[in-house]
Amino acid sequence: MEAQTTDTALPTLPPQPGDTPCPTEAWPTGEIESASRRAEIEELVAGFFGPRSAVALGATHALLIIQGGKLLLERYAPDFGPDVTCHSWSMAKSITHALVGIAVGDGRLDITRPADAPEWRTPGDPRAEITLDQLLRMSSGLQFVEDYTPGQTSDVIEMLFGSGKEDVAAYAASRPAAHAPDSFMAYASGTTNIVSRALGDALGLKGDAFGAFMRQRLFDPLGMTSAMPKFDTAGTFIGSSYCFCTPRDFARFGLLYLRDGMWDGQRLLPEGWVDYGRTPTLRQPDAVDGPYGAHWWLDAFGAGTFSANGYDGQFIIIRPDRDLIVVRNGLMPQPAKNRLQGRLTKLVALFD
Repeated sequence: MEAQTTDTALPTLPPQPGDTPCPTEAWPTGEIESASRRAEIEELVAGFFGPRSAVALGATHALLIIQGGKLLLERYAPDFGPDVTCHSWSMAKSITHALVGIAVGDGRLDITRPADAPEWRTPGDPRAEITLDQLLRMSSGLQFVEDYTPGQTSDVIEMLFGSGKEDVAAYAASRPAAHAPDSFMAYASGTTNIVSRALGDALGLKGDAFGAFMRQRLFDPLGMTSAMPKFDTAGTFIGSSYCFCTPRDFARFGLLYLRDGMWDGQRLLPEGWVDYGRTPTLRQPDAVDGPYGAHWWLDAFGAGTFSANGYDGQFIIIRPDRDLIVVRNGLMPQPAKNRLQGRLTKLVALFD
């Protein structure tokens, strides 16, 4: 099947306003200036909370709106608040993208080279040619069943909770090739853990030492004091699924990407790395997944948006042309997925 790509110009990423400090210590606050628009937005936000919305959209635990680098609106469900950490689930993939970018900027990693997984070193193994770039763009061609339905065949459940949980990268790398690299896009959590292991190997770091690298180079500069990554027994950061944070810290991470990898006047991610993450990847015409970039989802909440999306409705939504970030944490029954994304898309569109 012939793959295709989307030829679109990327929306310009806005700089941090000169009169608004980066929220390393605390979030600057602001207000929605138009009273009528504010009422409309607050009414829509209220619809995410309460018993009726829990049935239709799932239980929203936190919803934040940031514009111009300022926290405009923040709502929490009972028993939740600014200090409660939330699941990242697959939003951790975008955090992994940032960590890879830091290593690329340091000259420690080249994503155009083969991933050099030990499982692929047998002469003639077609997987040996798979690059980190192809893994980041979910175009490795590896067979991997991304299914979250209990009782169904699922590589992701087996990797995280079954036979693969002690060494998630080894489990993922053991999957056979189903397609030639760069010929087929299929979202697969296992590919992220192969990338995470390759990153750790390039840095010579595992477990606590890798966690220290994450804090020193990413979390501490952003003020993400709540971040709690999870590692497997082999010492690999489970970058597919586990980095717990408060909603405000997820918003800080989103702001780093909205600011093109700049923070408080310093470049944390190499120039062009954010654009790489939000550039459309190859995609077959009848693809179920996507549009997708490199460990970031594209246009899921309107044209030009890019987002970190996690299971159960965890989202960091970025809309560059409105200097806007929306963070949602909570639970989401699978039948409510389209309704929840539609409601969040409507919220983003109110900032037109």
